[in-house]
Amino acid sequence: MALASRLLSRSTRQLCAGQVVLRPEHTILVRSFAKGAAAPTALKGDQVLKDIFYEVKNKLETAIGVLRKEKITIDPEDPAAVSEYAKVMNSVRQKANLLSESQIIKFNIEVETHEIPDARTYLLKLKEMRVKRGLIDEQGIEDMQMAALDKVEKEIKKPLMRNDKKGIALLTAEFDKINQKLGIRKEDLPKYEEQLELKIAKAQLEELKKDVLEAMETQKKREEFKDEEMPSVKSLDIRNFI
Repeated sequence: MALASRLLSRSTRQLCAGQVVLRPEHTILVRSFAKGAAAPTALKGDQVLKDIFYEVKNKLETAIGVLRKEKITIDPEDPAAVSEYAKVMNSVRQKANLLSESQIIKFNIEVETHEIPDARTYLLKLKEMRVKRGLIDEQGIEDMQMAALDKVEKEIKKPLMRNDKKGIALLTAEFDKINQKLGIRKEDLPKYEEQLELKIAKAQLEELKKDVLEAMETQKKREEFKDEEMPSVKSLDIRNFI
């Protein structure tokens, strides 16, 4: 039972975490109640919470419905298993109307950086977010970007602020040179997004495998399971635990 809950928790959490964004109609206005004013029959905030609850509930049920049908092999070292996992997650996102990993990253970047005034702190925040997601900067792009920023700041003789249009134009030109050097083209963005999805899928499978191994070790310590041989992680079928 513990193993089942760990598997289900990890799978659904990876899909639904952070997916519910308050829509404009969910905005709660501050209301001043004047003396003698009639009390409302129902608070708008209550309805907002109900709407959010049912939205999450429906998305979760849709996600679980897909996971009950699709086979997931917990083997992050197998490219075929990673690719299949990514396809399953993409299917869930489409049917449950969830954001893609790329869209989530873009949204999180906008949320976490909108108040950052300078370019250096902005780039450091992007690095921090990448590390938290378990992504690897294989080409050393961040170091090249920092070197480009150093060059621009040396040229303008001050820290580069994000509202400095001329300075940002200089930095953008330097970034374009980096992209050209690495062969990165805007028209190839869909391909890069697909590669990113696979990297994230692998990282999620690694987390799932870690959770499963921990759950199996915990279960093995229980008296009733001490003589049982634990199965290999990649032989497990999540559908049997949902």
